[in-house]
Amino acid sequence: MLRLKIISPEKVIFDGEVESLKVPGTQGSFEILDNHAPIISSLDKGEVEYKGKQGVGKLTILGGFVEVKKNEISLCIEL
Repeated sequence: MLRLKIISPEKVIFDGEVESLKVPGTQGSFEILDNHAPIISSLDKGEVEYKGKQGVGKLTILGGFVEVKKNEISLCIEL
């Protein structure tokens, strides 16, 4: 499982465990799964989708950054 924290300038939107995360990278969309290599990437306008035990969550973002390190994902976004 991955630990995901989604943060906007106003508040923490999500903090919990997920199985996968799809993000709109500036070089194209990509998916983050368990044991993903460390990465920092900028994000374009588009849809973020995360899947966990509670189901699927979706957010439309204007941009931001994602960092993955040791199965922990930090997603800093603008809505």
